[in-house]
Amino acid sequence: ASESYLKGILAYTEDAVVSTDFIHSADSSIYDQDAGMELNENFFKLVSWYDNEWGYSNRVGDLLKLMIEKGI
Repeated sequence: ASESYLKGILAYTEDAVVSTDFIHSADSSIYDQDAGMELNENFFKLVSWYDNEWGYSNRVGDLLKLMIEKGI
């Protein structure tokens, strides 16, 4: 997804990270491959990081850009 139409919205990391690694991240969500785990064959725990204020602000900017492009 991080290389598809969701680039800049959904990202992916294999690095060992902590919350401060995502300060001012423009992505809405960064999936942490190493933090997730299989709890049983039908249930998985996925971990995703984000900077809620910065990521949200970037999505608002994207929305405004789209509205301007569409003449709304």
